[in-house]
Amino acid sequence: MGAACRLFALAPLVLASAGCTASAPSFKATDARSPLSLERTIPLPATQGRIDHLAIDPAGAQLFVAEVANGTVDIVDLKAGKVVHRIAGLKGPQGVAWLPRIKQLVVACQDGSVRFYDQKDWREIATVTLGSDSDDARVDERDGRVVIGYGSGGLATIDPDTHRIVSRVTFAGHPEGFSLIGGRAFVNVPDDGAVVAVDRDGGKVTARWPTGLHRLNFPMALDPSGRSILIAYRLPATLMRLDARTGKTLASVSICGDSDDLFVDGEREIVVCGAGHVDIVRNDRVAATVETGKGARTGLFAPERRTLFVAVPARGGPAAIWVLRVRDAG
Repeated sequence: MGAACRLFALAPLVLASAGCTASAPSFKATDARSPLSLERTIPLPATQGRIDHLAIDPAGAQLFVAEVANGTVDIVDLKAGKVVHRIAGLKGPQGVAWLPRIKQLVVACQDGSVRFYDQKDWREIATVTLGSDSDDARVDERDGRVVIGYGSGGLATIDPDTHRIVSRVTFAGHPEGFSLIGGRAFVNVPDDGAVVAVDRDGGKVTARWPTGLHRLNFPMALDPSGRSILIAYRLPATLMRLDARTGKTLASVSICGDSDDLFVDGEREIVVCGAGHVDIVRNDRVAATVETGKGARTGLFAPERRTLFVAVPARGGPAAIWVLRVRDAG
């Protein structure tokens, strides 16, 4: 994510705080009792450096991989288990989103551009410029519009039919992970040491909740009920549950370090961490830790496939996507 580079000076402190709770059982993905079982690895040829967000086309069984350091986005055929196309020459692709109705891929880049590609031949059909550092991307389930976190503090909503910006909301600090619920959004703003609540339809910030001594709040997820927000911090490495109305802390648990993606699977949370682990959290405690690879801090949970995809960068071996089957909780 974009702010990670700006916060590089804090890295020694982050590493010092990283670690998983000693009481949680630790597994390899090949262990018979592991909650995540490794089904296959899909190579990402000629891919170096950090990998950012992933997106999926469930109907077409395609995975989209934003390779920010490589300047590329790979299209992976999940049935064939291989990369079938590469979009190259991009300036820091970070966020990706799939638009099923019109079959277009959205790519948000560090140069501030948001690019739209047609599935037929992966030709670029439109570019929207937001100014700088277009990052995380989400699709509003109400109308299929695309929401992008960007710049020094903003969410922009883009109409994919006209490729025009239809609204913006601004606040202090670059947005990292954010979640949508109807016309509202909750946004992690680590530069500002805060979580903000946003009325996107009204175009305004409705609440700002300081993170206090916890910093580097990157990934976020919503409880399915919509009553609480889950936030993973890197310093110290903690998963917190907040009341979505008041911002009050409801629960807190120590987790693995360098977290960058967070997903909800029923009554469990799945935390993907660059320290080389995935933590499975249940009832606000770490129930299990599964080893992955160093720097593998981004992923995507596809509940319809019961699959977690984890992006493993090239460190001592080629870059790859790990395809992990998520076993039902016992």
